[in-house]
Amino acid sequence: MNDPDKPIDRRILVDAIAEVKSMGREGMAHPSTKPVLTGAAVGAVAAALLPVVTWPIGMIAGAGFMIYKRIRP
Repeated sequence: MNDPDKPIDRRILVDAIAEVKSMGREGMAHPSTKPVLTGAAVGAVAAALLPVVTWPIGMIAGAGFMIYKRIRP
């Protein structure tokens, strides 16, 4: 199940949850908080420009992408 060659598996979810929890505890002092908030803002702006996607979905996608890039560079 935990094949190291697979790009998506349970470890990514566990690492993402741990990262979000530590961001919540440390707030703006955590090194991942500012890039994730920036990704959320960029996603919201990009979604506002697209006719099909709403800004909350863009915000979640942008934040999710940045969390992924922080835990799997």
